[in-house]
Amino acid sequence: MYLVDGIENLVYNNSRNYWKGAFTMNKTWNLDPIYKGFDDPAFDADMAALKNKVDEISAFAAQLPDLSAIEGLTRGIALQEQFAELVGKLANYASLRQAANTRDPEAGSRMGQVMQLYSGVAAPMAAWKDWASKLPELQEIVVNDGNLRDYSFFFKNLAESSQYLLPGMGEEIMARMELSGGSAWSDLQQYLTSTVPVSYDGGTTNLSSIRNLAYDADPAVRKAAYEAEIACYDRIKDSVAFALNSIKLETISDCQLRGYASPLERTLKHSDMKRETLDAMLAAMDEYSPKFWQYLKAKGKALGHENGLPWYDLFAPMGASSTKFTAEDSREYLVNLFAEFDSELSQMVATAYDNAWIDFYPRDGKAGGAFCAGVECLGESRILTNFDGMFTDVVTLAHELGHAFHNQCIRNHRPLNRDYSMPLAETASTFNECVVMASAIGKAADKAEKIALIESQLQDATQIICDIYSRFRFEKMVFENRGQMFMNADQLCQFMLEAQKQSYGDGLEHNCLHPYMWVCKSHYYGPTFYNFPYAFGGLFARGLYAQYEREGAAFVPKYKKLLYTTPIATAEDVAQVADIDLTDKAFWRGALQTIADQIDLFCQLVETP
Repeated sequence: MYLVDGIENLVYNNSRNYWKGAFTMNKTWNLDPIYKGFDDPAFDADMAALKNKVDEISAFAAQLPDLSAIEGLTRGIALQEQFAELVGKLANYASLRQAANTRDPEAGSRMGQVMQLYSGVAAPMAAWKDWASKLPELQEIVVNDGNLRDYSFFFKNLAESSQYLLPGMGEEIMARMELSGGSAWSDLQQYLTSTVPVSYDGGTTNLSSIRNLAYDADPAVRKAAYEAEIACYDRIKDSVAFALNSIKLETISDCQLRGYASPLERTLKHSDMKRETLDAMLAAMDEYSPKFWQYLKAKGKALGHENGLPWYDLFAPMGASSTKFTAEDSREYLVNLFAEFDSELSQMVATAYDNAWIDFYPRDGKAGGAFCAGVECLGESRILTNFDGMFTDVVTLAHELGHAFHNQCIRNHRPLNRDYSMPLAETASTFNECVVMASAIGKAADKAEKIALIESQLQDATQIICDIYSRFRFEKMVFENRGQMFMNADQLCQFMLEAQKQSYGDGLEHNCLHPYMWVCKSHYYGPTFYNFPYAFGGLFARGLYAQYEREGAAFVPKYKKLLYTTPIATAEDVAQVADIDLTDKAFWRGALQTIADQIDLFCQLVETP
């Protein structure tokens, strides 16, 4: 199913204004090409069609014992394709409306209606999967049929995962209970974090805006913003703690019922990724962790801190990085830059800006962070960001546009082959970041600018290594304890501090960490272990970019083929497109060494007068 990434504008303006040849760019995304509103007759028609499709799938499942193998497989695929396109379109619209304005009650209500219908196919589809997995010579049938052959990987996974299906009505019961369970708790976390008032500088602001001040050039502003952020969590911490406890207990129960050894095993199987690959990556990260601590201490010392870097200076800009970007500036910068790499990517970036794919600026009620959602009914994407004009915001846009390009590269696949796994989801996005940062650093005019750019990239690298490792460790602790105890907000804060101390070592000042990261990060309230995929994507992309530097233009077709392959192969087989062995720690060491070299250069620059 191809749904909105991160399930994780009150005005949608589709106007384009031209005056003397000038183009005025929309600052909010346009959803009108999907539906004009919830009162659009097309929305009601598709809801009715979705309900009919649920009934049709249920009737089909009841007929399975009387169908031939080829008829049952062919009709099952056709029905799922039709259902996927309908539910994807409806869910896209409702979830995007909700992300743009979490106070929109109709968006939440409509999303609930869609998901209620979605849950209605859980039992009949589980019956079809069970039936299909037990067919003798299933793979031979699929390979020899022209209509089914495209779904060879799909059926391979179906056969392997059938052992985890719940019998009878089990799948439908779990799907329906999830609507008022994990999904509802996730909505609560998003609502509370997007609407909590933050007292700052004599007024009130929102969490997204206050977190953006972590990048401010004034150290007093950064510290005051950090203190205001920490203080605001006291208003919502208990409610969010209930949400986290409930979601994780639901996951534990689901794994026990299905027969998974652990939530991590479930995530790896859903990710089409071997445990050996994860272990190789984490082992390499452990080896290189002290290098990242070296960077943090060097930055801390440069900013006047002797005992490691305090959390409020983690994103402090260094060097000459005062350039501010408008949304229009970011368009020109990225379109021109990506044209040097690939014209197809550059054209897609221009289209995203010009056709109102992007919702740029923070506002009260808007979801925090950034994401990209594939809108397959349009053959487009939509991007939410909280743009503040810093260079880091331009890098964030490049990252999300990488997701959009990934969506474009897989669009020619059939509907059930457009869903790549979590680890591979960050490949194109982080590769885009590498393109942007390599160019910016290479064109740096002086030492101060070079420091600013290298340090900005090291900030991001430290996030995908140290911070992601802390999130992984935190989630492991939560799962290890949730089966025996309810963890209140104070206990969760202690787990977070412990995870941060392990992951950041002596690079951060231990008396000034961030105990409430479990409150503000939506990743804990969505897919299980949605943390290590960021480290995977970041390091995998860096390894790919190093290959691009060696091969030049000849690498680009290989890169696009690799992205195209992501929904129809395991992580290890996708990497083989670029002749990479993911289970070999040497690959991960090589990717980490490219960051270690930058750390050495950074330390040299800040320590040399």
